[in-house]
Amino acid sequence: MPADRPSRRDLMKLAAAAPALALSAAAAPARAQLGAPAAANPAHFRFTIGDAKMTVVSDGFFTTPVSGLGVNADPAEVKDFLEAHFLSTSENYSHTNHLVVDLGDARVLVDVGSGNRFLPTAGRLMANLEQAGIDPASITHVVITHAHPDHILGLRDDFDEPILPDAEYIIGADEHAYWMQDGLVDRVDPAAQQFVVGAVNSIKTEGVDWTLAQDGHEVAPGITLMATPGHTPGHMSLRVDSAGESLIALGDAMSHPYTNFAHPDWFNGFDMDGPQTVETRMGLLKSTAADRTAILGYHFPFPGVGHVMELDGGYRYVPALWQFQG
Repeated sequence: MPADRPSRRDLMKLAAAAPALALSAAAAPARAQLGAPAAANPAHFRFTIGDAKMTVVSDGFFTTPVSGLGVNADPAEVKDFLEAHFLSTSENYSHTNHLVVDLGDARVLVDVGSGNRFLPTAGRLMANLEQAGIDPASITHVVITHAHPDHILGLRDDFDEPILPDAEYIIGADEHAYWMQDGLVDRVDPAAQQFVVGAVNSIKTEGVDWTLAQDGHEVAPGITLMATPGHTPGHMSLRVDSAGESLIALGDAMSHPYTNFAHPDWFNGFDMDGPQTVETRMGLLKSTAADRTAILGYHFPFPGVGHVMELDGGYRYVPALWQFQG
């Protein structure tokens, strides 16, 4: 292992410092990043999968140090890869793409974002839902892919009440069991304790009765959950099947649109079980490429929808075409 590779403790310290990092100017601007718009861009994107009406709604964005990418690879190789792809070698810019699925009588929201409890550049989901014409009260199901802050902290409002009180809340049984272990907060690295506290407080929100899901759980007809562990022990992805078409909302089973495809054997500092993450990712890449299943990456460039193409023994992410009208 190279001597200058960050340890997991270092990475968790970086996570704890994320708010300050997000507010600071990048040491070098991302080469693929255009100038900021003069006015806000639309924060939602609509498309269909069979009879399912799909809307991707942003919760905002945040940045993390690129030292957390490919932590099992040579840092010089990671840097060269990022430079070759016109990406910053100091900051990783992460979008937060939430999926709303309308199919039959169900309206399913995947993850609830971070609310006002994580970073000032995120927490915009509820406002962006309304801008997209989606009444939050109309959401029938909320699926939590995993209990990291940017996916679950938005579950509670400022009065610690569920932000969507009438929805059914669903989380993987293994994910729930991991975070709710007695004494977990005292067994993790001190820098990770805030993650545990945030997850536990969100899961224990009064008024939320959790449905604990196993692999294959049916959320509603045509909408099922897939066990995709590694990033967290009980991570789940959501699959939509309708009229012969399919899409998988990956959560963080894949979190980078370039490294995860060209170097699927690389894992990141926030992947709790690196080898398991790689095994899960390889299965997803192989199946989605073979079946031509659409994917949605939570942290991919907005709106994060595309396909997987097998290429020269590896894989490539192919963004879907943005269509202006039906």
